Amino acid sequence: MAVRNETRVTQFILLGFSSDPDVQLIFFILLLAMYLLSLAGNLLIVVTVYLDSHLHSPMYFFLSHLSFLDFGLSTVAVSKSLINFVLQSKTILFRDCIAQMFFMHLIGGTECLHLSLMAYDRYVAICNPLRYTTIINRRVCLLLVVSTWVVGFIHAFTQLFPATQLLFCGPNEINHFCCETHALYLLSCSSTFLSEMMDIVNSGSLTLTCFLVVSISYAYIISTILKIRSAEGRKKTFSTCASHLMVVALFFGPLVFIFLRPPVVFEADKLVTVFSTIVTPWLNPFIYTLRNEKVRKAMKKLGVKKVSFPGIDMN
Repeated sequence: MAVRNETRVTQFILLGFSSDPDVQLIFFILLLAMYLLSLAGNLLIVVTVYLDSHLHSPMYFFLSHLSFLDFGLSTVAVSKSLINFVLQSKTILFRDCIAQMFFMHLIGGTECLHLSLMAYDRYVAICNPLRYTTIINRRVCLLLVVSTWVVGFIHAFTQLFPATQLLFCGPNEINHFCCETHALYLLSCSSTFLSEMMDIVNSGSLTLTCFLVVSISYAYIISTILKIRSAEGRKKTFSTCASHLMVVALFFGPLVFIFLRPPVVFEADKLVTVFSTIVTPWLNPFIYTLRNEKVRKAMKKLGVKKVSFPGIDMN
């Protein structure tokens, strides 16, 4: 409480993409359209997996959780910007700014870990198929998912706690459409060294660890696939991983640009943030549905009859 009483600036102004009203309108329409499509696509996957008994397996359980994370990340990132446009306001309170950054790091960190978890699931399924139902059962699935949230919370808390100790004396204009750590630190009138180092070490370590888990998992997967004699067998086995690999590439690309660089602000940061929090969550449902015949059939079935849900059976 003492720290907040010392904070001179209690609210910030999100400058967004442009001061031109016409450009603002264009970006508002684009963001709103992509957000609504992301919302519809990801919720459709969650509902489809929940209702169709043929999808009650660890692979699709993890997929539905990924869709939930994508929906949450998009909502946290753009909701304030969309609301401010409607209300003709650009302000955000200091506590709301910190809260937005916390939940973006919480969900983003959890999703990073979850993609690693999905890579491990594919590794077990392809490299140890006979032991798959023993290693990846319902209890293990739930425990792993809860673990990603716990680690994500620790990541977000340690990442944002130093920022709550900063003093802001003015100016209060954040050159972004959401509260982003690098842009916020530029406005502080106290030392940001600790916050910047925590940003690099914390986010960098999490990103690197997840990337290594994914890389090692797929190294074993590719090695196993190459040992399959049948070309058709190799193609069919690899197709089960293709969608996940595409999602991983879309997720880790922006992370490298955002976190694994010096703590400075670039104008391109806004577009990179849009790509990682809006475009990627919007594309993920299309990537999985277009390449997954079981999901497509389940979605078609939901359109013609009601499917009862007896409970997820993950052995």
